[in-house]
Amino acid sequence: MDRLIYTAMSGLADSMTRQQVIASNMANAQTTGFRAEMVYATPVTLKSNGLDVRAFADGEVRGANMKAGAITRTGEPLDIALAGDDMLAVQASDGTEGYTRRGDLSISPEGVLQTGDGLPVLGASGPISVPPGAKVTIGADGSVLVANPASPGDPPQALDRLKIASTTGTRIAKQVSGLFGVVGGGVLPADDEARVTTGALEQSNVDASSVLVDMVEAQRLFEIRTRVISTARDVDQSGAGLMKISAG
Repeated sequence: MDRLIYTAMSGLADSMTRQQVIASNMANAQTTGFRAEMVYATPVTLKSNGLDVRAFADGEVRGANMKAGAITRTGEPLDIALAGDDMLAVQASDGTEGYTRRGDLSISPEGVLQTGDGLPVLGASGPISVPPGAKVTIGADGSVLVANPASPGDPPQALDRLKIASTTGTRIAKQVSGLFGVVGGGVLPADDEARVTTGALEQSNVDASSVLVDMVEAQRLFEIRTRVISTARDVDQSGAGLMKISAG
């Protein structure tokens, strides 16, 4: 029976991974630019000279749904929606370059242009900082434009340009931090022809209805696998009882 228990336990581990992904997707159903995580379960069959009667379940997060989310007009001058498969380059918490579709930008108290989750946005030479009190807008080509409120008649001046990275021909993967990165390391090249929609945001591509269905199915599968372990325990106890009777 121990073989059955170990097999069922691998299924429970897969169920736990699946439920974690579902919970993450549900929690981020309203997060700007979020890409739904995807989990895959692969049967791992033990090979031997006899019959292959056991298959463990190997479940893990292996990607994200890259389907574009809906675009919502906000009218905010620092909100942007990226076109196509381009990504916005940001500075991750460990100082490396990461990529996101999140376009709800703002200016921190220190004057750094940042995303809605507080990550500095990268420009041509690093994080973009704006002068204190300047009026900041984003151009259609990703240019960061600043104007002096004291001189409303003067045209805005280009301070920097957002690094909008092209993912064409490069494998990227979603990291634990939620940012995307290049598989195997490295950075994405800037897309000089990139365009953004200002005053708009791309919403999460999570389908809440589908996630609820997945949640119910995952819960039922977890209960089934739990009952398998319970049944294995009962059968093992019954067998041990018969052995005691035989010994008596």
